[in-house]
Amino acid sequence: MDYPTLVPGILLRRYKRFLADVRLDDGREVLAHCPNTGSMRAVNVPGCRVWLSPSDNPARKLAWTWELIELPQPDGSVALASVHTGRTNRIVEEALRVGRVVGLDEFATLKREAKVAGARLDFRLDDPVRGTAFVEVKQVTLKESDGHGYFPDAVSERGRKHLEALSVLAEQGQRAVLLFCVAHTGIGDVAPAAHLDPRYTATLKAVAVRGVEVLAYGCDFGWHAGRPVSVTLGERLPVSFTRQVNVALGVD
Repeated sequence: MDYPTLVPGILLRRYKRFLADVRLDDGREVLAHCPNTGSMRAVNVPGCRVWLSPSDNPARKLAWTWELIELPQPDGSVALASVHTGRTNRIVEEALRVGRVVGLDEFATLKREAKVAGARLDFRLDDPVRGTAFVEVKQVTLKESDGHGYFPDAVSERGRKHLEALSVLAEQGQRAVLLFCVAHTGIGDVAPAAHLDPRYTATLKAVAVRGVEVLAYGCDFGWHAGRPVSVTLGERLPVSFTRQVNVALGVD
């Protein structure tokens, strides 16, 4: 997926869920749309460098959208993370269409937003030989102080219902896949966040036993002339069902 021309700045604050104040590199302070309804734990870090996409659409209330944030890592490096949850399905769809996801790479057709089992899942794949596969995508950006990635970053009843819908499909003999799209270059593996949502964690473990496939893939960001220009699905990452973490639970 290619980004529009992104503009750098410094995050001042995120508030009212959908708003962020950013000081651009040219000194202007702008109000940007924050396209993320979650807690944004560990990626809402004032003082960090962020990247905004501009819009000249006169119908829009806000001319700027917060896309990415650069996060200093303990080893002195800087990780890039996407805060725009609306980009995630497009990243995965492009990967599915070009056969980037192993095991889901030879289906004939792809349909978005499949209504099944009382829920709406992100993708349905069909093939006359391989049958049908349903895929639900979740973006992962939570890296805790132990250095590992976790999902969700807050209690997610909606996410748990998606797991139950996948479980129904798996028990009916359909392929049902949960795909974690890890949109944070500092995360190398994923585990359910039992410290934030124990009910989701218990459900995930249960549905995995019932046949729901759980995959995780990282993201590769392309750069040109000192700015991010693209993002694609990267390498497959490990998923752990046993890791536990003991961290402070203050809201970031």
